[in-house]
Amino acid sequence: MASGVFLIQEDGSLIEMEEQPYNSEDHLQILLERYPNLMAGDQIDDMNPRRWLLISREIGLPAEEDGSDRWSVDHLFLDQDAIPTLVEVKRSSDNRIRREVVGQMLDYAANAVVYWPVEEIRAKFDATCRANALDPEKLLSDFLDQSDDSEAFWLKAKTNLQAGKIRMLFVADEIPNELRRVVEFLNEQMNPAEVLAVEIKQFAGQGFKSLVPRVHGQTEEAKAKKNSRGTLERQWDEESFFKELRSRRGNQDAEIARKILDWAKNRLARFWWGKGKQDGSVYPLFDYMGETYYPFCIWTYGKIEILFQRMMIRPPFSDETLRKELLSRLNQIPGVSIPENATTRRPNIFLSLFSDTSSLKQLLETLDWVVDEIKAS
Repeated sequence: MASGVFLIQEDGSLIEMEEQPYNSEDHLQILLERYPNLMAGDQIDDMNPRRWLLISREIGLPAEEDGSDRWSVDHLFLDQDAIPTLVEVKRSSDNRIRREVVGQMLDYAANAVVYWPVEEIRAKFDATCRANALDPEKLLSDFLDQSDDSEAFWLKAKTNLQAGKIRMLFVADEIPNELRRVVEFLNEQMNPAEVLAVEIKQFAGQGFKSLVPRVHGQTEEAKAKKNSRGTLERQWDEESFFKELRSRRGNQDAEIARKILDWAKNRLARFWWGKGKQDGSVYPLFDYMGETYYPFCIWTYGKIEILFQRMMIRPPFSDETLRKELLSRLNQIPGVSIPENATTRRPNIFLSLFSDTSSLKQLLETLDWVVDEIKAS
């Protein structure tokens, strides 16, 4: 019997789940439409997991200006940085997945950056929302961080297209070795475009089903090449971070950030400093029992982000009840008002709200509670 997935129930019984093929390619496409997180955004970018906004399924693509559609892309998504993500879905039983699908995808990408005006992409998004009885403005607002603007988001998508900054994703129940090697090669060579494959295996047993995604193409060489773009990235450290924060937000915000990081030095052990071109960031990390937790980060534009999105991928904060408890504790701090639907996102709070000693104390006590909950689990 092939290796599978083992599910332990609350009563301690074990369910053995065996790998099972998808009934059809369309079934896998529907799953991606309903559950975009299956594309494993945390594996694509572990420090800033990709989130997905569906623009359309089966979106047409012309081969010339003002021409009729020649191809149809299975899915088009934008991530939170407005990077267009073209998705082509194939089952491993389809022989085209080995070679033909690569040429097909490159055709899509080459023509998309030339013949897809962002106005058309926006219109497709609106049409998708209307077809599902959704308000496009509200859906986009919920998707974006509180500080982001929808018009700026679409403008960024236009800029990314013009620069060829797109992502190509091959999705299948199994990625053949031939395709994996091609994806790894292309991803190492292409810049700023990104080429990846996502394998989503399906397991079933005793009425249960489990979907397990795995990303291919993120080789160390590809990461090194894409991270060597000096014009696009900047390695921040403690000195440069506080210099920038003080310059942009003043001494008060810098002092508040310093007190939060002093707390973190005693409780969370180590920091990861960001690589943003314009905005510096610092992520205090908590290593415990072989896992790394990311409770929050601080930015040089004067905000602290609560990383529900990162915490929800492992216990104990995979439990929505605990995330809601954390949200409630934060909202008890005067001036803090995080919306209820933010427990899967990265809501941010101005550092200046903690200028009062008692407010800062409440924040640090809440963060203490987060650490204690992790240890207790």
